[in-house]
Amino acid sequence: MVLSACKGQSVFKNGSFEVAKMWKKLLAGAVLTGLSCSLAFAGSTLDQIKSSKQLTIGYRESSVPFSYLDGNQKPVGFSMDLCAQVVDKLKQSLNAPQLTVKYLPVTSANRIPLIQNGTVNIECGGTANSLERQKQVGFSVATFVSHTKWLTKTDSGINNAKDLKGKTVVVTQGSNAVQFAKEINEKDGLGLNIVQAHDHAESMLMLQSGRAAAFMEDDILLAAKKADASNPNQFKFLPDSYNTLAYGLMVPKDDPEFKALVDKTLSDMMASGQFTQVYKKWFENPIPPRNANLNFPLTQDLKDRIAHPSDKVPS
Repeated sequence: MVLSACKGQSVFKNGSFEVAKMWKKLLAGAVLTGLSCSLAFAGSTLDQIKSSKQLTIGYRESSVPFSYLDGNQKPVGFSMDLCAQVVDKLKQSLNAPQLTVKYLPVTSANRIPLIQNGTVNIECGGTANSLERQKQVGFSVATFVSHTKWLTKTDSGINNAKDLKGKTVVVTQGSNAVQFAKEINEKDGLGLNIVQAHDHAESMLMLQSGRAAAFMEDDILLAAKKADASNPNQFKFLPDSYNTLAYGLMVPKDDPEFKALVDKTLSDMMASGQFTQVYKKWFENPIPPRNANLNFPLTQDLKDRIAHPSDKVPS
């Protein structure tokens, strides 16, 4: 039996009207769970955008400096500026100068499902590319390279990861750090009590309030939280550094046309020097809302990616 029509039509091969009614009920249930027929058969992302004249950008509310809310509750950041260039490219390529852009806040936990079900067309946050995530979504060429580290209080008496033995540590739900912390805990026999916070802001609050002895995350996200603290000197990095992570803008899986447009936009920015200027704006200068300066110059890893744009996952 093959379903051959979509919008309320009872057209089946080798079936009866009663079977058709059964399928209509099943389809109605699918719509309620977000798996609507329009999404399932809508075609490529570019087709959807061209047809609807609308692009939905997913952004993070507290992933400084990639995407976060400024003092006016407006989403801003490094990734948001990159995505603004993608929007301009889309308007030109699709001949759609009046393209409407919607902004939807996403979290570590729901960002991948929202890309998968078509609610979000592109996620402009601080998401690390990985082989595991590539099974679910696509990624642009790398826009940043980071390493996973621990942040703790300066007066904690903790000087390296071994000093965390038996203590409570925090990671952000949905982050790569969740699995890394578990692996390190098991490998080094640290006996950690690993708790998961809703977002990076809550993770930092748990560290600041003493409910966690350390916060594990990508170094740049930790640097941002440290710089934004009322007393940045209250916090320090542990010397332990783990894996290398390449960030990218997240896009739908198996959609080569849309990914190619995003990649070309970024690659052109890298070749022209525009990418580096946008980077300096957010990583080497005072940024809103508190005019904190991350003082995080381009690393050699990122310089290499700028010279040779790639979505390759670091080994």
